Amino acid sequence: MLRRPHLRAGLIAVFIVAASASSALAQEPPTAAQTAPPASSTSLPPAKPAPAETGVEVSALAAPDAFTTPGRPTGLPPTLWRGASLKTARTVLALLQTKTLSPAAAALARRVLATGAPGPQGAGADPALVGLRASALLAQGDVKAAAAILSRAPGIDRSPELAHAAAETALLTGDDARACAVAEGLTSGRDEVYWLRLRTYCQTLAGHADQAQLTFDLAQTQARDPIFGRLMTAKLAGAGNPGAASLRNGLDYALSHSLGLDLAAAKASPEVAAALSGAGPEEPLFDAAAASPDVTLLVEPLMKGQSVHDVMVKALVEAAAAGSEPKARARAQAAALLGLSLSGPLDLEARGDFAAISLPEGRAPVGRDLALDAAADQKLMGEAALLALWTSAEAGPAGVAMGDRVRIVRALHAVGLEVDARAFALEGLIALK
Repeated sequence: MLRRPHLRAGLIAVFIVAASASSALAQEPPTAAQTAPPASSTSLPPAKPAPAETGVEVSALAAPDAFTTPGRPTGLPPTLWRGASLKTARTVLALLQTKTLSPAAAALARRVLATGAPGPQGAGADPALVGLRASALLAQGDVKAAAAILSRAPGIDRSPELAHAAAETALLTGDDARACAVAEGLTSGRDEVYWLRLRTYCQTLAGHADQAQLTFDLAQTQARDPIFGRLMTAKLAGAGNPGAASLRNGLDYALSHSLGLDLAAAKASPEVAAALSGAGPEEPLFDAAAASPDVTLLVEPLMKGQSVHDVMVKALVEAAAAGSEPKARARAQAAALLGLSLSGPLDLEARGDFAAISLPEGRAPVGRDLALDAAADQKLMGEAALLALWTSAEAGPAGVAMGDRVRIVRALHAVGLEVDARAFALEGLIALK
């Protein structure tokens, strides 16, 4: 039989083509004629389209930073530090650790620093910055807020600033064991004089008199402190006359308390006074009766929390313009400017009134004044507070000059720190003589 391979191959190809065509027809969508129902059938309502999948937006939460942990409720918003300068924050926090403020400024410092809110851009979870914040709160008398912040602060063993705040807070709350543990666990800056002094105290408590004496000698050689030397000498000797108690800081308090000295007879720093009282920080109290009669028109509504009306401001402006006696004229001008600062946006007439008052400039540098004005105009709450505190820290417990006070009141009022704006205004009005 004769084989014909080419014929066989051709037949196979035909079968393949036919199969492919059949498959293609099966995959084609049916035509309208093929899918139309019979005339006698009942039409079904069209099916509802399947609902589109709802997208879930996922936003990453900002990592906790040096300002996120709250010290206590303050009522200030989480946007407190929006737009604030980190450089300014570092400068002001360092100042607040060592400077005594006026009552109004101290209340502002406690309020903004105790607020839990994302910090200025770039703050990060910097242990040193947490330490500065807590130490500033301690120095302004808010021991409980500082303790709350430090209770959740990581890296205490690696940051002398944070460890210092933690040790002082422990000493002020009577937890000597915690303070000594902080000193023992510190891995950086152990040879600074504060830690030498604290280790002397801790070694004495532990009964290691010889070690304590060596550490004490080293501390006094590095930086002699007569008060610490007097108290610690009595502690090491276990007898003798240690003299009067000292309440400059937590270590002095712990030493004086352990020696059984009369704490009531010593002048306490704000943080020690707050620790001894056991109460939280109080809002500043002002005595309206101490104000000069010619400024009571503004003092009374501020004391009652009332709005400053245009009619009050107009009366103050007229008194400032009509005054002839120099001191009375100066008081009227200051009251008029404070009233204008609290009365809202400056209209055409108010701007003219401002321009006509000849009260001298304050003592803050021009650059800081411009920064404060910009913070007020841009509604930067935290930035305005920091700049106000910077000028207040330089002024000291007597308070800022009137020219600076007017600018601060206007800025705090503009950014929504109304309680503090009124406190600064009242403080200034009552001080006018």
